[in-house]
Amino acid sequence: MKTNDIGLEIKESKNLVKTLNKLLANYQVYYQNLRNFHWNVSGPNFFELHAKFEELYTTANTQVDEVAERILTLGQRPFSSYAEYIEHSGIEEAKEVEDAKKMVEIVRDNLNHLLNLERKTLEEASENGDEGTVTLMSDYITAKEKVVWMLSAYLK
Repeated sequence: MKTNDIGLEIKESKNLVKTLNKLLANYQVYYQNLRNFHWNVSGPNFFELHAKFEELYTTANTQVDEVAERILTLGQRPFSSYAEYIEHSGIEEAKEVEDAKKMVEIVRDNLNHLLNLERKTLEEASENGDEGTVTLMSDYITAKEKVVWMLSAYLK
């Protein structure tokens, strides 16, 4: 059995990296959606949403980096082009959305999509004995569930 630099089986790590790269692609599109909304939100909730979108894209930017670095830690190459992101993302680009409430709905839905991918990644990592990825996903899931709850409350 061949192992990578951190002692995990290479074959199993390669399979997990496919899942992590899919997560990375989705994060990148989610991130760009947030930037779009931050730049283009308007209306009576401008100040709070402008700040919230910035907070969320700042967090997403950190998570993009962490996921890419985890892929590198597992001895593989993270996706790094827009073409790869678009091809492998289940999150669609939010183009020309003008309604602030619709922006929040899209963010909540994007987060739920990421949550599903993170739960799948956590399960796969757990089966492979990859505690580093398990911990990363567990932390992401906990934080994201709270944001989804808050956005859902905002929309009521």
